[in-house]
Amino acid sequence: MKRLHLICNAHIDPIWQWEWEEGASAALSTFQSAANLAKDFDYIFCHNEVTLYKYTERYAPALFEEIKKLVKQGKWHIMGGWYLQPDCIMPCGEGIVRQIREGEMYFEEKFGVKPTTAVNFDPFGHSRGLVQILTKCGQDSYMFMRPYGKYMWNQLKLPAEYFIWEGYDGSRVKASRITEYNSDLGKATVKIQKDIGRQKDDAEIAQSCWGVGNHGGGPSRKDLADVAEMIKNSKDIEIKYSTPEEYFSDVQ
Repeated sequence: MKRLHLICNAHIDPIWQWEWEEGASAALSTFQSAANLAKDFDYIFCHNEVTLYKYTERYAPALFEEIKKLVKQGKWHIMGGWYLQPDCIMPCGEGIVRQIREGEMYFEEKFGVKPTTAVNFDPFGHSRGLVQILTKCGQDSYMFMRPYGKYMWNQLKLPAEYFIWEGYDGSRVKASRITEYNSDLGKATVKIQKDIGRQKDDAEIAQSCWGVGNHGGGPSRKDLADVAEMIKNSKDIEIKYSTPEEYFSDVQ
């Protein structure tokens, strides 16, 4: 492997097993922690979903303004660009289009950005019709996890971590299936090393997503320090903080 792109994130299910207020609180605390750590570490925090940014805009306006500054500095990346991470099999095409368009309008208005890589880590499947919708909405790549992960190793075999996904109409997007979006608290480098070990010798470019999800708070101070040391001491592989868009522009 020549280069590893680190996607630091904090997957949050705001209404999975709790009331929305608790999910909103988890989002706010995670965002505040990520912003605080950006003062001491040179890293990129990636996060998606309009719903969580709206919580921040309403209940923590000072933090929202801080995030705007970090986006401009390139230390916070608006990832995915959709309103939320929806079910990607059952909704009609119009429902998916609205997820993309509502997200696009919000992020352009508030942050002046338009993500070109769609990100859906946790939906349990993805309709082939999604490819045509993505291309017509101006998104040229797709990063996802399921069906995969530690509970679903054999549910779907794909040719590689990175591949070209073709829709019914001949539309094509770059696609990449990650191993897992989370890492255990204080064990980011363990997860990253596992991702490195899974790569084939001929895979020059790869990605690794890490960060504690839900109530975990994303990157921790220890994890960031450990990853910084890993980056510093890596001799054979260039390890860098990155974004989904940067990864897809690099991979062939």
